[in-house]
Amino acid sequence: MNKQPLSSGHSHRRFPVRSVDMQRATDNITIRQGDTAIIRCYVDDKVSRVAWLNRSNIIFAGQDKWSLDPRVDLVTKGQLEYSLRIQKVDVYDEGSYTCSIQTKQQPKTSQVYLIVQVPASIYKVSEDITVNEGSNVTLSCLANGRPDPAITWRLLNPSAEPLDGEEYLDIMGIMRNQAGRYECKASNDVATPDVKYVNVVVNYPPTIKEPKNSETPVGRMGTLQCDATAVPTPEFEWYRDEKRLSNAQGINIQIHGSTTLLMIANVTEEDYGNYTCVASNRLGIQNASLFLYRPGTGRDTNGSACVSQSLWLLLASFACLVFKC
Repeated sequence: MNKQPLSSGHSHRRFPVRSVDMQRATDNITIRQGDTAIIRCYVDDKVSRVAWLNRSNIIFAGQDKWSLDPRVDLVTKGQLEYSLRIQKVDVYDEGSYTCSIQTKQQPKTSQVYLIVQVPASIYKVSEDITVNEGSNVTLSCLANGRPDPAITWRLLNPSAEPLDGEEYLDIMGIMRNQAGRYECKASNDVATPDVKYVNVVVNYPPTIKEPKNSETPVGRMGTLQCDATAVPTPEFEWYRDEKRLSNAQGINIQIHGSTTLLMIANVTEEDYGNYTCVASNRLGIQNASLFLYRPGTGRDTNGSACVSQSLWLLLASFACLVFKC
């Protein structure tokens, strides 16, 4: 069997005494990779010859070591114990070990089958990805170990409920609420589970959220606020009628992530009316109408968002995206 890397820092383990009995069935010892195994064999003063064999290979004949493996030695206490110790056990040590005893009466043997367990280890996982909403996504998580590990997935949102997937997690038509950090866990109860993470970013077009009108007296500062959700972060523009607004005398446009503010320092009668906020990214565009109005006119305080239908607005907005105006 091919050698695999040894793990380190494991404790020594001792196992129950194994009877030297010709009729006894083969015993199993289970041990973790990297630990020390002691395979017990006891003898008495009537023994003339004793040996340890692995399969058909002699490891020790009496006190003479035939194996070249420096990890293997004997544990003896007086003349009664003839146990085999294997340090830093690895998977190629797995197999049958026989303590063979020759007495004046008849030969006796004690057989032990050594089972080596290997902690679960994830050796390949998907890289972080960015996809458009509605795309089909497959995340992979490959692990090895002995016994074979179980692989589970979770999306680490507030609920973090298990997802239906093993080595491969298929997400059909991914939605924006499925973006986030995905956890892959491989476990086989040999040691602490191995865990890896995949970050998934989902792009989607802008949606403007509940724009609000502004009721502002003449001579005061008027502020219109427009909030949009989008990935990538949206770009914003402001319009009055069909004229694009920019920072000029009396007007201050601020953009803070997914929020934009249009501030008019000293509102006059000419400033009252309809303003349009446009949010866009490479996946789409949306606009919303907001009103700056005089107190007492009774206009509803809620604006209205709508998908841009105006040809001039679409052309102007996309032109500005292309030419960075």
